[in-house]
Amino acid sequence: MQNQKQNREQYKHIFSFFSALLLLGMLTNQFAAMWYGDYLDVLVLPFFRRGHWVVISIYAVIMFLFFKVYNAFKVGYLRRTDILLSQILSVCCGNAVAYLQISVILRRFAELMPMLKLTVQEFVIVIGWTIVTQKIYFFLYPPRKLIIVYGSPSAAALVMKMSYRVDKYMICESVSTKTDYQDMTEKILRYDGVILCDLPSDLRNNLIKFCFDKQLRAYIVPEISDIIIRGADNLRLFDTPLLLCRNYGLTFEQRVLKRLFDLIFCMIALIPALPLMLICAIAVKLCDGGAVLYQQTRLTQNGRAFTLYKFRSMIPNAEQHGAQLAGEHDSRITPVGRFMRKTRLDELPQLFNILKGDMSVVGPRPERPELCAEYEKQFPEFRFRLHVKAGLTGYAQVTGVYDTTPYDKLKMDLMYIENYSLFQDIQIVLMTIRITLFPTQKTNEELLSQNKKNTRKDSDL
Repeated sequence: MQNQKQNREQYKHIFSFFSALLLLGMLTNQFAAMWYGDYLDVLVLPFFRRGHWVVISIYAVIMFLFFKVYNAFKVGYLRRTDILLSQILSVCCGNAVAYLQISVILRRFAELMPMLKLTVQEFVIVIGWTIVTQKIYFFLYPPRKLIIVYGSPSAAALVMKMSYRVDKYMICESVSTKTDYQDMTEKILRYDGVILCDLPSDLRNNLIKFCFDKQLRAYIVPEISDIIIRGADNLRLFDTPLLLCRNYGLTFEQRVLKRLFDLIFCMIALIPALPLMLICAIAVKLCDGGAVLYQQTRLTQNGRAFTLYKFRSMIPNAEQHGAQLAGEHDSRITPVGRFMRKTRLDELPQLFNILKGDMSVVGPRPERPELCAEYEKQFPEFRFRLHVKAGLTGYAQVTGVYDTTPYDKLKMDLMYIENYSLFQDIQIVLMTIRITLFPTQKTNEELLSQNKKNTRKDSDL
């Protein structure tokens, strides 16, 4: 039985590849029909046959890139609603770029109606594709039966989160580290995979090697050291393999490239942002007559303090009794401030922090010195995130939920630092746009509530 499941697993990527290829083909075919039917006759300089093929191919590449950035092909990995949101946003972005491309070819703004019709048709296609492919996927690959080996009560939170995806994970048994090793391995062999959470290093290493030997899937909650090692370079000293952890953040070339990206992004973003900032400033002033901007000391690269700018979203003197984190339903937040926080408009002034060099577009969110000191008392590794500049947005912001713990945010920040790339920065920026337009993130309490509903119905399968 185990061998049959492993044989099916190896074809999963083939299924994902061909289903994505089918979707891309259908979308490209719709564009080709629109191009030949609506825009061909109005070309100033008609193309030869291969010229049309180039235009259509460029559209396919554009759609592929947006779908890739927004993870819109990941059927079975993301929930249906998440995939649909990613696909809808990908279609809108791709068609917007295609419309500009067509307008350049026509040397004037193209008629908009054909592109709007194409977008609606493609919405129907992606909805149908998602429903059909997910049904096939979960028929071929039903939820995995898992066992969790835990070493601390914190594993309960992980179980709750994984149980939210009852379509993908089915945690059937839990085993404490106090269990005899032989009994533990015998139980593990009964399931499709094992979750290793907060285990002593010796036991964890033995179980990882055991799963590798038995070709069993293992889900491992990483330690800080694991994330650092993942960013290491592979070296070889004669016949001895080595892992090199450089441990100084980004290289010189990466810092230069990142700074260029920051400057170009800010110059472009300020064009639409300045009118919005003016509107926000007027709204804040009219709300209660207080100061428009809120200034606060935050920490950036190497622990350097700087003054962060935001539009004021709370009542005046909101922190007269000391610094404290804002809650999701904090009574100190003004009506205008609540809207700005939800849409991230309160953070627009930080574009000037980026231009000054205090911040980057993407990086760990800047924290107050007093809060950093408190976090470092709990886990000294919190200062590791200061190896790079603080960011306007970040990996932890686009992947976490409202009440993600500081320790988990630290792990995600380190994953970003140790695996930095310009493509990842661009992807995080685009994911931030998606979260701003479709704020679907839930708190862990909401996940638990939703999970109880999911156990009674399978509407999201």
